[in-house]
Amino acid sequence: MIEILKPAELARAKDTGALVADILRTVKSRSTAGTNLLDIDRWAEAMIVEAGAQSCYVDYEPSFGRGPFGHHICTGVNDAVLHGQPYDYTLADGDLLSLDLAVSQDGVAADAAISFVVGGSEPPESVALISATERALDAGIAAAGPGARVGDVSHAIGSVLSEAGYPVNTEFGGHGIGSTMHQDPHVPNTGRPGRGYRLRPGLMLALEPWVMADTAELVTDADGWTLRSATGCRTAHSEHTIAITGDGAEILTLPSRARP
Repeated sequence: MIEILKPAELARAKDTGALVADILRTVKSRSTAGTNLLDIDRWAEAMIVEAGAQSCYVDYEPSFGRGPFGHHICTGVNDAVLHGQPYDYTLADGDLLSLDLAVSQDGVAADAAISFVVGGSEPPESVALISATERALDAGIAAAGPGARVGDVSHAIGSVLSEAGYPVNTEFGGHGIGSTMHQDPHVPNTGRPGRGYRLRPGLMLALEPWVMADTAELVTDADGWTLRSATGCRTAHSEHTIAITGDGAEILTLPSRARP
């Protein structure tokens, strides 16, 4: 299903997006060496409940997962890049942590992800990975607008990732979003310009470049959810929810203090 939202729904989406961004910002500020991933999940749950919102993850049970996800936030450490289930792991200085959060509020969902290095160290490989995903996300957003096609967005994202020297996996990528978290169209992280669905005002997309340092192959943990790099290399993931407007794309997952 491809959903085109009405102006009133898009206004609510801004509030949902700000909530997602605020939670991610708070969790990042509290995630230090010695933090347990299960504590991060509890923090996310408490903030979602306090806002009167609903997690998109707890009961989520797609074909690619094993049963309901059962947690409120995805936590990927080092080689874990997507769908990371929180577990009893204590973060160490220098760990690369990716957080992915999707929340529904007032009938509209928003989805975002960030990656950062825990503690004061800045391993060059990790910094480069994170930078590549952030720059690819910026390029994808810049390519999105009324009349553009999905392939234009995918090509913009993939060009940045490939030029940075990273293999690009196309099994998982961006997606439509609206009244539910995952909708059509699928937005791969590489593609051919001029191909695919033509973007229209009112369409919401979650764009999410992610990379693994030296492979495009994923392996699945025993939990049936967490996806890791097949070689054990480090990974990174960045994501925003955007709305197609009459003259471009608007980022919805900005912290409340950053909204105009």
